[in-house]
Amino acid sequence: MTAPVVARPGWVDAARARAQRPAARPRLPFVVGGHTVGSVDALVFGEIASQRLLDEHWVLSKKEHVDGSIWHLGAADAAQVDATAALNALARVLRATGHCGPWRDEQLAVCDAAGQRIGTVERGAVRPLGITTRAVHLVASTPEGALWVQQRAFDKPSNPGMWDTTMGGMVSAADTLEQALARETWEEAGLETAALQGVAHGGHVDFARPCEAGGDGGREAETGYMVERIDWFRATVPHGMQPVNQDGEVERFEALSLAELQARLAAGAFTPEAALVLAAFFGW
Repeated sequence: MTAPVVARPGWVDAARARAQRPAARPRLPFVVGGHTVGSVDALVFGEIASQRLLDEHWVLSKKEHVDGSIWHLGAADAAQVDATAALNALARVLRATGHCGPWRDEQLAVCDAAGQRIGTVERGAVRPLGITTRAVHLVASTPEGALWVQQRAFDKPSNPGMWDTTMGGMVSAADTLEQALARETWEEAGLETAALQGVAHGGHVDFARPCEAGGDGGREAETGYMVERIDWFRATVPHGMQPVNQDGEVERFEALSLAELQARLAAGAFTPEAALVLAAFFGW
């Protein structure tokens, strides 16, 4: 389905500006074994390093470079760094000191500045470490052109009760984009992507902003920085099918007319991520 061309509402530019903001507190580049992978809160990492909470295998140190200070995570014996082991040791320290997001026992990919994967890390640590994440959203319509949207469960740690696209989820370290789309679509909406019509990549939206209270959860709102690319897909749910949540993370689904959907967007009822995905869907 192609969305009809409608003049861009006033809220869209403001939403895009909020999605691209510098950190509220000083942050320094975060480097693992010589690879820049994110950024960290300068004060928090000073506290962690002073407490010497990393085990004997890893060293967290502040180093001075021509362009300024960085925080570097490396091996104590100066051997080649096992980035995954080092990052997850640091994640456990962040958790122990109360500076980690919700612990998920889920690994996300960690890439260098060139986009090459150097390791993986616990999902709860990515915002405190300013690591770029990837997510996937589905914008699904009825054959008549209404859009299926979900209301997030009221016990979700982020944006509880707000409205979202048909499906939105993180791309894990074990996933391709297509695998994440299929898995998350089933878990959140009980739909098999193979049974949908016209599944197609629609585009992507990017976020780089401080974590927000009530939006990104927990201590991340104080010390985290969100850097994320969201790839979104469009599809049609055939007659005789409708989304049914499988994982308990959705309160309910509704099929909204485009006019009603746009009214809710204007009223701020959707998550920041869903709002920009839907703005892209509408060609705004």
